[in-house]
Amino acid sequence: MARALVSVQILPHTPGGESVIPYVDRAIEIIRQAGVPYRVGPLETTMEGELPELFAIIQRMNDAMIEMGCPSVLHQVKIYYNPAGTSIRGLTHKYDEKE
Repeated sequence: MARALVSVQILPHTPGGESVIPYVDRAIEIIRQAGVPYRVGPLETTMEGELPELFAIIQRMNDAMIEMGCPSVLHQVKIYYNPAGTSIRGLTHKYDEKE
């Protein structure tokens, strides 16, 4: 079981002040490609895994924004760590919609 949840909101300073949506979409694609469990929310995305792995994903997101031409990037990060294990579903299951 994973021991950390990391929520990240990426706020790239886009070239020319254009919309951040394509940049955020790219950041979420990097998370998807990493293969970790994740949940996209309206203001941030939460990933589940081990801290080094999740921090490496944030680094890849940052690198991608710079490669896309952003002169700077702001990340807001929240971390929940539990050595006994944790999961997104374990913390949110009572709020999830019933199918």
